[in-house]
Amino acid sequence: MKDVLWNLNPMGLGYRWFGRPLLRFQDSEKAHGRSLSMLRFASNNPFTRGLLKVLYRPKVSMPVTLFGTEYAHPFGLAAGMDKNAKALRGWEATGLSFVEIGGVTMLEQSGNPKPRMFRAPQSQALVNRMGFNNDGSEKIQRALQDHVSKYGQPGIPVWVNLGKSKVTPLAEAHLDYGTTFERLWAFGDVFVVNVSSPNTPNLRELQDDEGLVRILSHCKAVNLQCSETHGSSPKPVLVKVAPDMTDEQLIHIAQTARANGADGMVVSNTTVERPTSAIGKDLSVFQETGGMSGRPLRKRSTEMIATVRRATAPDWPIIGVGGISGADDAWEKIRAGATLVQAYSGFVFEGPALTKVVVHGLAKRLAESGFSTVEEAVGTGLA
Repeated sequence: MKDVLWNLNPMGLGYRWFGRPLLRFQDSEKAHGRSLSMLRFASNNPFTRGLLKVLYRPKVSMPVTLFGTEYAHPFGLAAGMDKNAKALRGWEATGLSFVEIGGVTMLEQSGNPKPRMFRAPQSQALVNRMGFNNDGSEKIQRALQDHVSKYGQPGIPVWVNLGKSKVTPLAEAHLDYGTTFERLWAFGDVFVVNVSSPNTPNLRELQDDEGLVRILSHCKAVNLQCSETHGSSPKPVLVKVAPDMTDEQLIHIAQTARANGADGMVVSNTTVERPTSAIGKDLSVFQETGGMSGRPLRKRSTEMIATVRRATAPDWPIIGVGGISGADDAWEKIRAGATLVQAYSGFVFEGPALTKVVVHGLAKRLAESGFSTVEEAVGTGLA
């Protein structure tokens, strides 16, 4: 059920009535790029930046402490929306508590042939086969350096999603991840090892023991070296997993990741599965190859969060992502075991007002359930 707060938010209604219908007439990837450019432009103008804050920032306090950092609330931006860190000030202005950039690969790459992003509006789902298109770690390093020089440190934590360059052999994947990690170490607060995108050939094979252990071991060495160089603590490193596996496989990966130094897990990436029922334009969209995100992934990702939570200790954080389009979706993931939650597709279909809707709705659910903090609610929905 949609949150009542959405219906009371004029900007949410404006996006639904005018913004979203207009986007339907544009190529999905072009619409994405234009929206990102508009947000960047608006956030760099003092007047429009202030307007973004007034319209979209949540008005409630719901702090969450994770990895020694205090987050304003548990809701952040998932990887894929702002691959090249173009609109960091915009995401902060609209009230998100953290943003995950990337996937960033060691080498610049254009990704897969276009078209490669498709909207299924009636199902509130996206199908993409982007293929880690991004500016590469060197250019993004310079972009982040320029951002800090011009604006200072970002006002919210910046997470970095690490991907593998397509041309890098699987046997050398650890070096690829490690190089990007080293280049961006000084600019990221948390790093996410992405071994689960379905759009880079054979990438998911790195979820197996040998590949995952090698990557985590190398990243640990890079992390320690960088922390000594910069005179600060090592950065948290998480692993992002795919939904297309059995619970037994998921548990094994989680236990392997934790045993080899991962500080937590992001659950989950896009799926190659498709809904069993769809109508209209969605039917043709679901025939496209690639990973599906959005509403149809909600149930599976929440089930995976609960499975990982049961299989690991409560002090091993889980970040929940997949199908969040309102406060109820975020709340069920928190109660399944997620400390923080993220959205991507939800912003495509609901617009920037989604942040306020989710955060205000979560505050209401906390109060109704008798919890004082988000941390108290984590995992309380498990049988």
